[in-house]
Amino acid sequence: MNTFRMSPEEQKSVVDMAAGRIPADMLVTNARVVDVFSRQVVEGSLAVGGGRILGMGDYEAREIVDAGGSYVVPGLVDAHVHIESSLVAPPEFARTVMPHGVTTVVVDPHEVANVRGLDGIRYILDTSRELPLCVYVMLPSCVPATSGEHSGAVLHAKDLAELIDDPFVGGLAEVMDYPATVGGDPEVLAKIALGLSRGKVVDGHSPMLAGLDLNAYAAAGVTTDHECSSLEEMYDRISRGMYVLLREGSAARDLQYLVPGVNDANCGRCVFCTDDRQPADLIANGSIDNNIRIAVSMGLDPVMALTMATLNAAQCYGLRDKGALAPGRDADFLLVDDLEHFEARAVYAAGRLVAEKGTMLAEMPLPDNSPVLDTVNIRPVEEKDLVLELEHSRVNVIGIQPQSLVTSALVRDVNVGAKGVFSCSENPELLKLAVVERHHATGNVGVGLIENYGLKNGAVATSVAHDSHNIVVCGDNDSDMLAAIRDIEAMGGGITLVRDGEVVAHLSLALCGLMSDRDAAYVAEQLESMNRVAREDFSVNPELEPFMTLSFMTLPVIPELKLTDSGLFDVRSFSLTSVCAS
Repeated sequence: MNTFRMSPEEQKSVVDMAAGRIPADMLVTNARVVDVFSRQVVEGSLAVGGGRILGMGDYEAREIVDAGGSYVVPGLVDAHVHIESSLVAPPEFARTVMPHGVTTVVVDPHEVANVRGLDGIRYILDTSRELPLCVYVMLPSCVPATSGEHSGAVLHAKDLAELIDDPFVGGLAEVMDYPATVGGDPEVLAKIALGLSRGKVVDGHSPMLAGLDLNAYAAAGVTTDHECSSLEEMYDRISRGMYVLLREGSAARDLQYLVPGVNDANCGRCVFCTDDRQPADLIANGSIDNNIRIAVSMGLDPVMALTMATLNAAQCYGLRDKGALAPGRDADFLLVDDLEHFEARAVYAAGRLVAEKGTMLAEMPLPDNSPVLDTVNIRPVEEKDLVLELEHSRVNVIGIQPQSLVTSALVRDVNVGAKGVFSCSENPELLKLAVVERHHATGNVGVGLIENYGLKNGAVATSVAHDSHNIVVCGDNDSDMLAAIRDIEAMGGGITLVRDGEVVAHLSLALCGLMSDRDAAYVAEQLESMNRVAREDFSVNPELEPFMTLSFMTLPVIPELKLTDSGLFDVRSFSLTSVCAS
């Protein structure tokens, strides 16, 4: 897949510059060039012309850049990321990640697709085409993720066919419905076949899948997985010819478990990704550069880590022009003073300086956000909709695990009043969780119980609720939960904290109810302030990221229990279940 195609005249100019017949556009001198093919560092000069790498050698050039002995490395590739999780629009996302050395991203827009269908995907494509950041879009395979929830759209294979041939569509995004894939569901297989028919990649999502089921999943054509959280899972997938995307997100931090298993024999099938990172995390800690630093601090060879962040990702996704400093490839490169404490001093995209010393230099086009506004449409909710009636005192409870998307399926005995209605005041270790359908005003409200969130005297709500992005609210009383739902509706989507019926703090996310139209610094500052309020004033468990944790309590493809607008969902059986335990 080519990022941009050269005209015959441009191609001849690049060839003439590479051959030394005419001066190159730029020569980076006094450099230590990292060759990710052989995993060696070569001292010399690197020539650039026509937005392409020309090669190393003694070239004449119109511009000389003295690297001052720095390393010159390929631009970093994030192999799997949801732009929406940054809570900002694509241009602002680019402005945030490019100073950290990320020049290419492979994105899955299934958040906006679950809200606005094909129009949501087109929004990501259209607002990304003119960015200095190269954005490849994978077409969401599971909209909705399961039949146990209601999203804003339903996408079939015939719908995805409208976009599959776009040059910036890289293939099919994570196939989360692995039971249907293993079971040979015709619709799921048709989506996979659509991607494969164009020679494009099919991404996976198969936590804890093993044995013959994993064989079937790989045999269907799935070639990646970013959900490994153990060495056994990682080895199982590599042995089946799959790529493992080692994830370090804001909520799911898997490098600590997986990096010890990377070695010379299998590193070629290992790639870095972030999946979901929030704005403050991106600004403070970075993106794929953070993966590199963590991996190296754990003992991984720096050049091997860099290769995973560049060449391996490019090869995985068929990005022939990316991932290496070789003749003819895109001139996306960084100047880095220290490979162990990896930090991009200067960032070049297509041979142009776009960021320096942590500051973005390139101008960003203003996006047209009109296709992703006005997306909250709910039937009026009342307190009675949040009441949880129980037939007996033994209940199924969602157990939160810190720093993990996986939840525990707990069974607890609770105190039930004479009317058989659950009350948090009578059960202080548990909280209510509710999911309100917000796309078609169906009136659906799923109510369940959650443990280890730690909230007291109030409610927290958000319209960022993976993957269907209905409104999710957690609280210890129904009146505050209702007030939080109504505040989300009034903002057109967002995040809110409510106590005694009053909004204590909130953040508007008016773009699909997922993203702000403000800059990342503002969003990060507001969100960090709200995080402090959630932990300090609302007593949310300090081991948790308050809002991101809540947003994943509705994701019905990550074991074990989750909540949807249709009710409690048991991911182990991939079916709805009762709050009352049998």
